[in-house]
Amino acid sequence: MNKSVRIITDLDGSKIALINDIRFKSRKGINWNEIERYLKEYIGEYFEIAETSEKIYIGSDFPDEFSHSNDTKGLKGANMKAKANITPAIGELIQIASDKSEYPDYSNKHGAKAKFGWYRYNTRFGIPVYDEEGNLERYNIFGARMLVRCDADGKLYLYDLVRKKRNEQAA
Repeated sequence: MNKSVRIITDLDGSKIALINDIRFKSRKGINWNEIERYLKEYIGEYFEIAETSEKIYIGSDFPDEFSHSNDTKGLKGANMKAKANITPAIGELIQIASDKSEYPDYSNKHGAKAKFGWYRYNTRFGIPVYDEEGNLERYNIFGARMLVRCDADGKLYLYDLVRKKRNEQAA
């Protein structure tokens, strides 16, 4: 796994992936094409969810969906910055995913891509906040839903990470 990401356990026993090195510091002007190119390096890899021992593969559709989905286009401010900066922690976010639930393909929106259904998992991550001198002040903790599609080959593929929501607590 990535050295710039550390997994911790909070007081409730839930896992959080702390991202120690943020690449995108601005809350505006994120270059999503650059992020898509970076995410293409993950294609063909898989990561295992610790809670369920399920292997989640990274398919060729993930980089584009992550970078250009309706969810991504609707993000602003801290939530946009958070999504951009989780890219080095994809493996850790999968590893600590929990609360698996199954969802149908509503309105056949994704057709053949997910005709065997969808799974959603919860995952959490922390983004560092620095003071004016560049010293670490705290981590803002976010929750996200990991969307996973079940393909015809029986494998589970990461599709997107959505609904980044900042929790009130900071680490």
